[in-house]
Amino acid sequence: MAVDSSRTVAASGNQQCGNSLLQTLKLTRLVQKESVDLIKTYKASQGEMSELICKVFVNNVPDPNISGLEPSERLMSVYTHLQDFFPHLKRVYEQQTDLQSPTSPLLTDLSRVNASSRNLAALINDFYQCLFPNLPVPEPAGGPTTLPPPQNVFQQKVYGCVVLKTYKELLSNVSRELRTLKSKVCRRTQMNTLF
Repeated sequence: MAVDSSRTVAASGNQQCGNSLLQTLKLTRLVQKESVDLIKTYKASQGEMSELICKVFVNNVPDPNISGLEPSERLMSVYTHLQDFFPHLKRVYEQQTDLQSPTSPLLTDLSRVNASSRNLAALINDFYQCLFPNLPVPEPAGGPTTLPPPQNVFQQKVYGCVVLKTYKELLSNVSRELRTLKSKVCRRTQMNTLF
């Protein structure tokens, strides 16, 4: 009995990538929901004018838009954008530690979103390597993320809200991008295994 090992390997690789994508999509949806809840908690903890502070424009917050033409470029853009937000999420946590009581639900929610986001970035990286095993994981192009200079309390509140809202927007874009990749890349790989 002869077995076409290339098809078997491709099929199992496609199954592995499909499972990896589903796991990544589930975590993306979870982090997205957590970010929506986090913004509500954030606004509730900022006192008066919380709606106003969230409408102010702030420089130095990463762009939430995914870039690239090829699926590999777009997936790597997702990964690097997530990485770009980590220092900002950390800064918001540090600032809120000074402004909130240690038992504040906001601090718990910020920690949860930060941890989930790091897990998501790791899954995205694994998924990238699964789909594109022959492509190296490129280094982030932009260099270190620029954080804002020292801020007064009002500026800290504004910065925190803008970072969280922009991050929520990035997560929506990530979810959309992963669904698009699912329809393009996984089907293409599946079709290749059939022939």
